[in-house]
Amino acid sequence: MSVDLATVKRVARLSRIALADGEAERMMGELNGILGFVEQLSEVNVEGVEPMTSVTPMAMKKRVDAVTDGDKAADIVANAPVSEQNFFLVPKVVE
Repeated sequence: MSVDLATVKRVARLSRIALADGEAERMMGELNGILGFVEQLSEVNVEGVEPMTSVTPMAMKKRVDAVTDGDKAADIVANAPVSEQNFFLVPKVVE
């Protein structure tokens, strides 16, 4: 797959990037190089290779998923201008 000058200008316009003609030609070469590298990656045989998140094996740290209220409701609303029964009171803004 190769990118032509019209495609480079279209991508630049969609990206809101101002490109001069000389810059567009340089970008065309760079984008074609990137796409060539991606095509090389598709040639690699990855049959039987499991996806990995890191090059070193590691176990994911997990915590117990327990629901708690934190017992901090009074601390949370302590600085509120107006509160009632541990809820924030706000003025009505919609009629």
